[in-house]
Amino acid sequence: MLILRRSSLLFLLALPVVAQVPELKEPDLPMPLLAEVTPAKTAAPQMKEGAPAAPPPTPAPTPSPAPPPASTGADLPPPISLLPEPGAIQSRPQATATESVVVNLINKLVERGALTKADAADLVKSAEQEAQMAQAQAQTLAETQAAVAAQSALPPLAPDQEEVRVTYIPEAVKEEIRSQLRSEIMADSRSQKWAGVADIPDWTRRTGLFGDIRMRYDNFMFPSGNDSLTGAFPNFNAINTGAPFDLTNTAGTLPPQINVNQDRDRYRLRMRLGFDIDLEDGFTAGIRMATGANNSPVSTNQTLGSANANSTGGNFSKYELWVDRAFIQYEASYHEHGKLLVWLGRFDNPFMTSSQIMWDEDVGLDGIAFKVNQGWTPGFSTFLTAGAFPVFNSAFNFGDNNTSKTESYNKYLLAAQFGVSFKITDDIEVKSSLAYYDWQKMEGRFSSPFVPASANDAGSTDESRPLFAQKGNTYRPIRNITATPGAAPGGNLGGTINQFQYFGLATKFRQLAWTGRVDFNHYEPVQISLLGEFIKNIGLDKAAMNDLARRDAVVNNRAGGNGAWDGGDTAWYMGINIGKAITAFDKKGDWALGLGYRHVESDAVIDGFTDSVFGFGGTNMEGYTLNAAMALSKRTWVRMAYMSADQIAGPQLRTDVFLFDFTAKF
Repeated sequence: MLILRRSSLLFLLALPVVAQVPELKEPDLPMPLLAEVTPAKTAAPQMKEGAPAAPPPTPAPTPSPAPPPASTGADLPPPISLLPEPGAIQSRPQATATESVVVNLINKLVERGALTKADAADLVKSAEQEAQMAQAQAQTLAETQAAVAAQSALPPLAPDQEEVRVTYIPEAVKEEIRSQLRSEIMADSRSQKWAGVADIPDWTRRTGLFGDIRMRYDNFMFPSGNDSLTGAFPNFNAINTGAPFDLTNTAGTLPPQINVNQDRDRYRLRMRLGFDIDLEDGFTAGIRMATGANNSPVSTNQTLGSANANSTGGNFSKYELWVDRAFIQYEASYHEHGKLLVWLGRFDNPFMTSSQIMWDEDVGLDGIAFKVNQGWTPGFSTFLTAGAFPVFNSAFNFGDNNTSKTESYNKYLLAAQFGVSFKITDDIEVKSSLAYYDWQKMEGRFSSPFVPASANDAGSTDESRPLFAQKGNTYRPIRNITATPGAAPGGNLGGTINQFQYFGLATKFRQLAWTGRVDFNHYEPVQISLLGEFIKNIGLDKAAMNDLARRDAVVNNRAGGNGAWDGGDTAWYMGINIGKAITAFDKKGDWALGLGYRHVESDAVIDGFTDSVFGFGGTNMEGYTLNAAMALSKRTWVRMAYMSADQIAGPQLRTDVFLFDFTAKF
């Protein structure tokens, strides 16, 4: 069966009739909003079968068009708007001429038998329903237009008297706002169980990933004049981390020496990957892994292609990854302007510093620490930081080759720091602190008398030696080897053989440290910072250091190599930084410049924890540093540095260092 739409059927059946209907001119009406055919609301006269058709109405004569008037500005048509003007849609007339013609046409088709009465009634009813729908839509549109016009006519709102107009929002504030919004949205998603969010494991929503990758080129240069012939620069770290050195070896071999005359350039990689974990109710945890050629506390750099005996790498071999940070933190507000933080595990250095003359930037402290921040007024606050940190704990089975074990030799750092932060003006902020560091049992201890038969025989105080060092501290022998006649194993030929020796730090370390910083923020976002630090080792006994008659007399930092002790107990630093701190870089074009000068005497600080780059690391050095850095994007930057260092006590040792870093963080 062939099915045609009613509109198509109506058009086809109407063709023979249209020829008999004189042309009608549709009256001038506004263009309807919706192109819908609307039938007349009055009922069409009922047609009887066989009744003659009513004659078609005589068309009115078409008036001749008048000539168009001259165009003026007032005669131009109004601009076309998206919505009709209010009131433009009036109530619908009962019937138009066009609608009457359509109804008459339907009746004519019924009269001729081309269309049944039922089909004609259906057509009329359907057209009426469509017309009512179109009229409702047009009415709704008109009401919307009227509402828009009414809203536009309202007077502007008066500004709030307490309203503050902000023309510049720092990126750090924007990031904090974004972080807060993310936290609030995630909290809402969890409580309201939005689609998909409830299916994500809870730990993933409480864990954040971060990290950085740094590529470095460094060049160490040694000017002429450094003593490289007499063995004036023993490598005490190499001695103490290996087998004890026989000072009377038959070959006359010098102990391990540090490089003081051959330039070196290296390509180095640092990668750090960490997780911040929200444990809720004020508890958080942190984990960070890092590269490193070894377990040095002051460096996470891996030299590409390195093949040293105590490092990994070379021949494209894989590199090691170390646990660099692992801690639990608790944070709580004990009142409106007071905050308490507690750390447990291995964490970042919690003490305020202005330089690296005591603490290298990579050093992480083990143990427990707390910090109390107290705000007193909007421009004045104080802080107190303290902690206890195990530095060394004897191996469980020490000494390995003895049936009777030795008492554990434990080293600790106990430290406290009090500081203030205040504003002199809105643009000038000062931060200052005073700290006390008490290092327990860090110095070497002279052992009980014994006669080692070989390098495997342990002394009673071997564990007092440092198991990591750089250079610069003063050392003394820690094995009390008795001169005994006869050959080994019972004797040492009167002390002329088997002098297997280790070395320990020659002094105690108890330090007072002042740190200061002044920030000028008048030229934001450019900041000018003046930095200062002063450290005094009040534990150093100069009389003991100068007593060269004792059996454990100091062996280095002596004038001319073997004269009087020539070291010191003081360190200080002064510097200026302009721009942004590198850690605060957050957009392309951020920059920083820095200039600093330091003077670090031999025993002011422990050389194993101070800057690892300046002068090739350690103490007993002075000189200046130049830095320049620029951000290439929000998360990448380059840095160049030049450092020039001279040894203070002992023979000449000069070192120049050039660095170029490219860093990316995520």
